[in-house]
Amino acid sequence: MSVIPLTAHTPTRSEPAFRGRIGSDARSGHYAVPGRYRLHLSTACPDGLRIAVTHSLLGLGAVCPASLLPALPDTPEGGHAVLRPLYEASAHRYTGPAAAPVLSDDWSGRIVSTHAPDIMRDLAHRFGGDGPSLYPCGAESEIEAIERMCAEGIEDAAQRAGRPGGGQEERDAALAKLLETLGALDRWLEGRTYLIRDEVTAADVELWVALVQLDTVHRHHLDASAVQRIAACRALWSYARRLTAHPAFGRHLDLTGIARRHHAHCRGLEAAGAAVQILDWAQHAAH
Repeated sequence: MSVIPLTAHTPTRSEPAFRGRIGSDARSGHYAVPGRYRLHLSTACPDGLRIAVTHSLLGLGAVCPASLLPALPDTPEGGHAVLRPLYEASAHRYTGPAAAPVLSDDWSGRIVSTHAPDIMRDLAHRFGGDGPSLYPCGAESEIEAIERMCAEGIEDAAQRAGRPGGGQEERDAALAKLLETLGALDRWLEGRTYLIRDEVTAADVELWVALVQLDTVHRHHLDASAVQRIAACRALWSYARRLTAHPAFGRHLDLTGIARRHHAHCRGLEAAGAAVQILDWAQHAAH
């Protein structure tokens, strides 16, 4: 798949506080042992949703249990109180938010990682077992390209297109980038079931979560005309509909939680596009 060149900008994902990795043997420190690690996730958060879908696709419920957190943080600094002991045990005098997602080590009571891409890769590479090959050999560069397209060409572009503080020229350029990215993906998906292989991969997880965010969050700040142009990418939204019907995807959709999280963090003004829902996510997830 050819990748659209994307302009440089500030990443939408914040820099993680912890970047440990699960290794292949005892020399790594965090070596792969079933039952040793635990996930702490809020599926209302995009990174939490990505990890939850990956976890389900790999069938790791018993190997690496997952604890689900509320949609909204419950501490003044924007973290989860239940995660505070993990953060304090992992960093001396830690003063930042005890934020999710977290991969923790039950043996030490400390955090391994808060970096979603690393967590997803380690789950797949170290505990994948009989699940699908989410990071197939030779596909890493393609998956990384999709990650960039989703982060920059969809999520960041959609945010900038609906940002009230910017000028009209900036918003128009961001919308053009968003439509260009969606159009390229729409053309690529014509006649395809999955994005880069004949079975589901991590690229599909990335794109599906980006499309969920686009329709449930970002469209609220776009005008109706823009949302109608986005909805015109029929192959793309048909693809999103198929994945939503897959149990590993649709059952993790917390639409109420996503809405609560959006309203708690949103500083923009609602536009006419808020009334133009592209997919009935709840209906497709139920099927």
